[in-house]
Amino acid sequence: MNNKDISEPNQNTSEEKLKCPIIHALDIIGQKWKIPIMWHLAEQEAIRYNELKRSVPGITNMMLTKSLQELEAHQLVNRVQYNTIPPKVEYSLTERGKTLLPVLVQLHVWGEEQIKLDKSDYK
Repeated sequence: MNNKDISEPNQNTSEEKLKCPIIHALDIIGQKWKIPIMWHLAEQEAIRYNELKRSVPGITNMMLTKSLQELEAHQLVNRVQYNTIPPKVEYSLTERGKTLLPVLVQLHVWGEEQIKLDKSDYK
């Protein structure tokens, strides 16, 4: 990356900011719960709503539902509803969602390193 690749602060118009790939990516996945949801979806082929909720500590039903709907709208998550009694719904990553896995793995590794560093700061 060279200096020409990075715009100077306050020199972008609103239209140019919308074209920034990082801002666009964060608009899609940059909410507190979306990355943990995708991480847990990546661990299994398909997962039911309540199982996913148990996998993401602290998330509310409202936030899980909203996040899943947004991820589905961006074609990162599949939602399959089976016509059974009681109704059965499963979620999984789409192929597009799976393209994020290498980034999520690196983010996970980086996070683990930061936890270790933070713990060593307090010793």
